[in-house]
Amino acid sequence: MSLNAPPLRDVHDERGASFTEFGGWEMPVEFDSIRTEHEAVREDAGIFDVSHMGQLEVTGPDGRSLLNRLTSNDVSRLKPGDSQYSTILAEDGSIIDDTVIYRLPDRDGNAAYLFVPNAGTDDAMTERFQRHRDEWDLDADVANETTAYGMVAVQGPRAPELVAERSDDADAIDDIGRFEATYVPFDGVECWTARTGYTGEDGFELVFPADDSEEIWTAFADDCRPCGLGSRDTLRLEAGLLLSGQDFDQDENPRTPYEAGIGFTVSLDTDFVGRDALAKQHETGADEELVGFVVEGRGIARHGHDVVVDDEVVGTVTSGTMSPTLSEAIGLAYVPVEYAEPGTEIGVRVRDRTKKAKVAPIPFIDTE
Repeated sequence: MSLNAPPLRDVHDERGASFTEFGGWEMPVEFDSIRTEHEAVREDAGIFDVSHMGQLEVTGPDGRSLLNRLTSNDVSRLKPGDSQYSTILAEDGSIIDDTVIYRLPDRDGNAAYLFVPNAGTDDAMTERFQRHRDEWDLDADVANETTAYGMVAVQGPRAPELVAERSDDADAIDDIGRFEATYVPFDGVECWTARTGYTGEDGFELVFPADDSEEIWTAFADDCRPCGLGSRDTLRLEAGLLLSGQDFDQDENPRTPYEAGIGFTVSLDTDFVGRDALAKQHETGADEELVGFVVEGRGIARHGHDVVVDDEVVGTVTSGTMSPTLSEAIGLAYVPVEYAEPGTEIGVRVRDRTKKAKVAPIPFIDTE
């Protein structure tokens, strides 16, 4: 099966990017080096092509109701320009996907929403939402606009200044708070401009018509380091942010929001798919939790490695890397709650050798 190509694929190729498959897309994994790009975002600013992320619009009289019944957070709290991190769950409360939901300006007197599922899940999410809409006899339109839009993320301490400079309305950029968004023109191109991201740094994500992708990218690329998915992964892991398919996977490692450390995405006051299972777990407590850990000495734990205590396997590593910022090997793992306290000594098995490690607070670094 051929891979989807982002609108900027040829631009990245000319810049010398190396590519990887991710969620059915051929995406740049690095332009210069993962460390160089990582450091640029931590210290200055970098720009990521994230056009592989899904873009689904939900509109109509019952759009809010549909989203509230299929996501775990309370969509009714959102005003136009607000955004919200949430999850999409199975009946047993396990995470199918995590997402950011944006409330767009109202359309035809009704609330309108853009939600962003993970790469490669847009078709499945569209089918799921349309199927439940029909089962529940709701008046809502669910449109998969993934290929109609491009999306970039400008992240780092200098990102707010840079985005304001490149926009046609710097005051509008200055007025956007964390997890807020509005339409702002850049060289005449209207961009849905959100103060969100996946790096632990301040910054913005811009959504725009796919045909305008090169114009938006080049507006930043001369004064902002292009970054690939490699540094995006090390940045998000330092910030303790989850990666779909690794830190939760409904087929291979089903986890609830409470187990995954994102219980703040759950509003038990709403009636959503998976609510009853989560209400029970909220009352009894989870048996296992996602924790951070730091490896002592040499050795990098990777996805699937065992966590051991007294030579007994007690958990599984979901993500691991050498932190460019900390110069230490860090990771995430699910362990029984009795081993979840920061400072707890554990071991991780790396190449059949047990490496000493300690449970560490998440995030590993100070974040915005």
